[in-house]
Amino acid sequence: MNRQEFENKNAQEWQKFELQLSTSESGKKSLDGEKLPSRFRKICYDLSLAQYRMFGHRVCDQLNGLAIRGYRQIHRKRGAFGEGALRFALRTFPQAFRREWKLFAVVSMVFWLPFFAMWWSADQEIEWVQALLGADGMASIEGMYGKDADSVEFLRQEHGSNFMMFAHYINNNVGIDFRLFAGGIFFGIGTLFFLIYNGLYFGAVVGYVGYAGEPELLWRFVAGHSSFELLGMLVVGMAGLKMGFALLAPGQLSRGDALTRAGRDGLPLLIGGACMTALAAVVEGFWSAEPFPTNVKYTVGIAFWVLHALYFIFVGRGLRAA
Repeated sequence: MNRQEFENKNAQEWQKFELQLSTSESGKKSLDGEKLPSRFRKICYDLSLAQYRMFGHRVCDQLNGLAIRGYRQIHRKRGAFGEGALRFALRTFPQAFRREWKLFAVVSMVFWLPFFAMWWSADQEIEWVQALLGADGMASIEGMYGKDADSVEFLRQEHGSNFMMFAHYINNNVGIDFRLFAGGIFFGIGTLFFLIYNGLYFGAVVGYVGYAGEPELLWRFVAGHSSFELLGMLVVGMAGLKMGFALLAPGQLSRGDALTRAGRDGLPLLIGGACMTALAAVVEGFWSAEPFPTNVKYTVGIAFWVLHALYFIFVGRGLRAA
């Protein structure tokens, strides 16, 4: 085979590889991305053959350039962890949230209706709240938010340091996230149960503080981390319900395939929601427990709620879906 025959035989494949590289380098997703490694190997083979048979600098330089570009695309680190995390935060996560806004409406209703119902019941029939909290729960609430309580001192006695408080809260939040997500495997029933339970429990806490404690101590403590914790919990619940609905209505897919697809599509929600509840633990441990002025804590809390709303509504709009 001479040089001309070699070029005629392989030119079409080289053009396809170059076009695929150009698409990938521009940040777009190639439709035949899975063929990139095999085409790269073919380019390397052709380059070695051209060099061995001395087909000239033009052909060898062309193939060498394609091989270098292919190597960079296959082995690139995509900006390492930082770039991937930034892409997730500024594009993947908010876009996934907006695509599933109906699920957010569902989980919000399932959580907030029991929350307000239990809060309201504290003024009507406190026994319901007391039964849900139990003796230990009521004692803990009174110790932290009672009429003469010192929330900061109570937390110091309970946990010892800010870091230990952070460790306690992140352990608690991870447990809630796990139950909400894993509950989706039971056709969503588990996720719904834990959303309702948490709504009832949080509502009972607020109601009991109003009945036997000092509400301002509670609101001052939760103001800073409430948006991270509550919204993060609801977002993880969205991921759990997505799996549950996939099992209930798999469509043309088998339940196994539907569950796999739902898990893949819901993964950004799980990761994003878990990151939010982890940040809640950071704020809870290192900010909420500190004796900052009440107005400062309220201002920071309101600012976080507003920023979360702006983030989920606007961030990532106009960008190519991740």
